[in-house]
Amino acid sequence: MLYIVGTPIGNLEDITLRALKMLKEGDYIFAEDTRRALKLLNFFSIKKPLDSFNEHSSKRKLEKISKLLKEGKNVVYLSDAGMPVIADPGAELVNLCYKNNIPWDVIPGVSALTTAVTASGFYGNRFLFLGFMPRDKKRRRLLRSIKELDVEIFVFFENPERLNKTLVDIQNILGNVEIFIARELTKVHQEYFKGIVSEALIRFSEKTKGEITVVLKKI
Repeated sequence: MLYIVGTPIGNLEDITLRALKMLKEGDYIFAEDTRRALKLLNFFSIKKPLDSFNEHSSKRKLEKISKLLKEGKNVVYLSDAGMPVIADPGAELVNLCYKNNIPWDVIPGVSALTTAVTASGFYGNRFLFLGFMPRDKKRRRLLRSIKELDVEIFVFFENPERLNKTLVDIQNILGNVEIFIARELTKVHQEYFKGIVSEALIRFSEKTKGEITVVLKKI
Protein backbone atom coordinates (compact mmCIF):
# COMPACT_ATOMS: atom_id res chain seq x y z
CA MET A 1 0.00 0.00 0.00
CA LEU A 2 1.17 3.53 -0.78
CA TYR A 3 1.06 6.17 1.94
CA ILE A 4 1.33 9.83 0.93
CA VAL A 5 2.57 11.42 4.14
CA GLY A 6 2.54 15.10 5.05
CA THR A 7 5.64 16.31 6.88
CA PRO A 8 6.64 19.52 8.71
CA ILE A 9 7.48 22.60 6.66
CA GLY A 10 10.09 23.75 9.15
CA ASN A 11 9.58 22.88 12.80
CA LEU A 12 10.00 19.10 13.01
CA GLU A 13 7.77 18.97 16.10
CA ASP A 14 4.79 19.76 13.86
CA ILE A 15 4.72 16.17 12.60
CA THR A 16 1.53 14.24 13.35
CA LEU A 17 1.25 11.03 15.35
CA ARG A 18 -0.11 9.19 12.30
CA ALA A 19 2.83 10.34 10.19
CA LEU A 20 5.29 9.09 12.79
CA LYS A 21 3.45 5.77 12.96
CA MET A 22 3.70 5.29 9.19
CA LEU A 23 7.37 6.25 9.08
CA LYS A 24 8.08 3.64 11.73
CA GLU A 25 5.89 0.92 10.21
CA GLY A 26 6.49 1.45 6.49
CA ASP A 27 8.75 -0.97 4.63
CA TYR A 28 10.30 1.59 2.28
CA ILE A 29 10.45 5.38 2.22
CA PHE A 30 10.79 7.40 -0.98
CA ALA A 31 11.36 11.14 -0.75
CA GLU A 32 11.52 14.11 -3.09
CA ASP A 33 14.65 15.22 -1.21
CA THR A 34 16.46 12.44 0.67
CA ARG A 35 18.62 14.93 2.59
CA ARG A 36 15.60 16.58 4.19
CA ALA A 37 13.92 13.23 4.74
CA LEU A 38 17.02 11.87 6.46
CA LYS A 39 17.11 14.88 8.77
CA LEU A 40 13.50 14.14 9.76
CA LEU A 41 14.12 10.42 10.23
CA ASN A 42 17.25 11.00 12.31
CA PHE A 43 15.44 13.52 14.52
CA PHE A 44 12.94 10.81 15.47
CA SER A 45 15.53 7.98 15.46
CA ILE A 46 13.84 6.13 12.59
CA LYS A 47 15.90 3.85 10.38
CA LYS A 48 14.27 2.65 7.17
CA PRO A 49 15.36 2.00 3.57
CA LEU A 50 15.35 5.44 1.94
CA ASP A 51 15.45 6.31 -1.76
CA SER A 52 14.67 9.35 -3.87
CA PHE A 53 11.71 9.98 -6.14
CA ASN A 54 11.46 13.38 -7.77
CA GLU A 55 10.93 15.11 -11.11
CA HIS A 56 14.32 13.85 -12.31
CA SER A 57 13.66 10.19 -11.48
CA SER A 58 13.81 7.69 -14.32
CA LYS A 59 11.04 5.40 -15.47
CA ARG A 60 13.02 2.58 -13.87
CA LYS A 61 12.54 4.18 -10.42
CA LEU A 62 8.79 4.31 -10.94
CA GLU A 63 8.84 0.66 -11.98
CA LYS A 64 10.76 -0.18 -8.80
CA ILE A 65 8.09 1.47 -6.66
CA SER A 66 5.33 -0.23 -8.64
CA LYS A 67 6.98 -3.63 -8.09
CA LEU A 68 7.25 -3.05 -4.33
CA LEU A 69 3.59 -2.06 -4.11
CA LYS A 70 2.44 -5.05 -6.14
CA GLU A 71 4.44 -7.29 -3.80
CA GLY A 72 2.36 -5.95 -0.92
CA LYS A 73 5.01 -3.70 0.62
CA ASN A 74 4.03 -0.56 2.50
CA VAL A 75 5.67 2.34 0.68
CA VAL A 76 5.79 5.83 2.18
CA TYR A 77 6.28 8.92 0.01
CA LEU A 78 7.45 12.26 1.42
CA SER A 79 7.61 15.66 -0.23
CA ASP A 80 10.62 17.83 0.57
CA ALA A 81 8.30 19.60 3.04
CA GLY A 82 4.58 19.83 3.71
CA MET A 83 1.90 17.99 1.78
CA PRO A 84 2.96 15.90 -1.22
CA VAL A 85 1.39 16.23 -4.69
CA ILE A 86 0.87 20.02 -4.34
CA ALA A 87 3.55 21.44 -6.68
CA ASP A 88 5.25 18.08 -6.23
CA PRO A 89 6.00 14.91 -8.29
CA GLY A 90 4.03 12.69 -5.89
CA ALA A 91 1.03 12.97 -8.22
CA GLU A 92 2.72 10.41 -10.47
CA LEU A 93 2.65 7.85 -7.66
CA VAL A 94 -1.01 8.49 -6.90
CA ASN A 95 -1.89 7.99 -10.57
CA LEU A 96 0.20 4.82 -10.61
CA CYS A 97 -2.07 3.46 -7.87
CA TYR A 98 -5.23 4.49 -9.71
CA LYS A 99 -4.11 2.84 -12.94
CA ASN A 100 -3.05 -0.41 -11.28
CA ASN A 101 -5.79 -0.65 -8.65
CA ILE A 102 -3.21 -0.40 -5.85
CA PRO A 103 -4.55 0.74 -2.46
CA TRP A 104 -3.25 4.05 -1.18
CA ASP A 105 -4.00 6.63 1.49
CA VAL A 106 -3.09 10.16 2.54
CA ILE A 107 -1.75 11.02 5.98
CA PRO A 108 -2.55 14.76 6.28
CA GLY A 109 -0.03 17.22 7.63
CA VAL A 110 1.16 20.81 7.60
CA SER A 111 0.84 22.91 4.45
CA ALA A 112 2.57 26.24 3.79
CA LEU A 113 -0.46 27.17 1.70
CA THR A 114 -3.08 26.93 4.46
CA THR A 115 -0.67 28.11 7.16
CA ALA A 116 -0.01 31.34 5.27
CA VAL A 117 -3.70 31.95 4.52
CA THR A 118 -4.51 31.50 8.22
CA ALA A 119 -1.68 33.79 9.32
CA SER A 120 -2.67 36.49 6.81
CA GLY A 121 -5.94 37.28 8.55
CA PHE A 122 -7.58 37.98 5.18
CA TYR A 123 -11.24 37.10 5.44
CA GLY A 124 -12.81 35.12 2.65
CA ASN A 125 -14.44 31.79 1.94
CA ARG A 126 -12.34 31.00 -1.12
CA PHE A 127 -8.88 31.61 -2.54
CA LEU A 128 -6.88 30.61 -5.60
CA PHE A 129 -3.49 28.90 -5.35
CA LEU A 130 -1.13 29.89 -8.17
CA GLY A 131 1.71 27.51 -7.33
CA PHE A 132 5.21 28.85 -7.97
CA MET A 133 5.06 32.30 -9.52
CA PRO A 134 6.52 32.22 -13.07
CA ARG A 135 9.20 34.62 -14.25
CA ASP A 136 9.14 37.88 -16.19
CA LYS A 137 6.62 37.98 -19.09
CA LYS A 138 4.78 34.88 -17.88
CA ARG A 139 4.45 36.44 -14.43
CA ARG A 140 3.01 39.66 -15.82
CA ARG A 141 0.65 37.70 -18.06
CA LEU A 142 -0.58 35.71 -15.06
CA LEU A 143 -1.11 38.84 -12.96
CA ARG A 144 -3.13 40.46 -15.76
CA SER A 145 -5.30 37.34 -16.01
CA ILE A 146 -6.11 37.19 -12.29
CA LYS A 147 -7.06 40.86 -12.37
CA GLU A 148 -10.21 39.84 -14.25
CA LEU A 149 -11.13 36.90 -11.99
CA ASP A 150 -13.96 37.06 -9.47
CA VAL A 151 -11.64 35.95 -6.66
CA GLU A 152 -10.15 38.27 -4.06
CA ILE A 153 -7.43 36.19 -2.41
CA PHE A 154 -4.47 34.60 -4.20
CA VAL A 155 -1.63 32.53 -2.79
CA PHE A 156 1.68 31.65 -4.40
CA PHE A 157 5.24 30.55 -3.65
CA GLU A 158 8.11 32.76 -4.76
CA ASN A 159 11.87 32.55 -5.11
CA PRO A 160 13.34 35.04 -2.59
CA GLU A 161 15.69 36.49 -5.20
CA ARG A 162 12.73 37.43 -7.44
CA LEU A 163 10.41 38.70 -4.71
CA ASN A 164 11.13 42.39 -5.27
CA LYS A 165 10.52 42.16 -9.04
CA THR A 166 7.27 40.33 -8.41
CA LEU A 167 6.13 43.02 -5.96
CA VAL A 168 6.86 45.70 -8.58
CA ASP A 169 4.75 43.83 -11.15
CA ILE A 170 1.92 43.36 -8.65
CA GLN A 171 1.85 47.09 -7.93
CA ASN A 172 1.97 48.02 -11.62
CA ILE A 173 -0.76 45.58 -12.68
CA LEU A 174 -3.03 45.10 -9.64
CA GLY A 175 -2.40 48.37 -7.84
CA ASN A 176 -1.44 48.96 -4.22
CA VAL A 177 -3.22 45.86 -2.96
CA GLU A 178 -3.04 44.31 0.50
CA ILE A 179 -0.37 41.67 0.82
CA PHE A 180 0.92 39.16 3.34
CA ILE A 181 4.39 37.67 3.04
CA ALA A 182 5.53 34.72 5.13
CA ARG A 183 9.22 33.92 5.20
CA GLU A 184 10.65 30.70 6.64
CA LEU A 185 7.30 29.48 8.01
CA THR A 186 7.58 27.66 11.38
CA LYS A 187 11.39 27.91 11.33
CA VAL A 188 13.71 29.74 13.74
CA HIS A 189 13.84 32.87 11.57
CA GLN A 190 10.13 32.94 10.69
CA GLU A 191 8.88 36.36 9.64
CA TYR A 192 5.40 37.72 8.90
CA PHE A 193 4.80 40.91 6.95
CA LYS A 194 1.35 42.39 6.33
CA GLY A 195 0.62 45.68 4.65
CA ILE A 196 0.17 47.15 1.19
CA VAL A 197 2.48 46.48 -1.74
CA SER A 198 4.25 49.86 -1.53
CA GLU A 199 5.19 49.06 2.07
CA ALA A 200 6.33 45.57 1.09
CA LEU A 201 8.60 47.09 -1.57
CA ILE A 202 10.34 49.11 1.13
CA ARG A 203 10.64 46.16 3.49
CA PHE A 204 11.93 43.80 0.79
CA SER A 205 13.93 46.35 -1.22
CA GLU A 206 17.01 44.14 -1.04
CA LYS A 207 17.37 40.46 -1.86
CA THR A 208 16.08 38.28 0.92
CA LYS A 209 16.66 34.65 1.84
CA GLY A 210 14.46 31.73 2.78
CA GLU A 211 11.27 30.12 1.55
CA ILE A 212 8.58 32.66 0.66
CA THR A 213 4.80 32.26 0.62
CA VAL A 214 2.70 35.24 -0.50
CA VAL A 215 -1.00 35.94 0.03
CA LEU A 216 -2.48 38.93 -1.75
CA LYS A 217 -5.93 40.42 -1.60
CA LYS A 218 -7.25 42.40 -4.55
CA ILE A 219 -8.92 45.74 -4.03
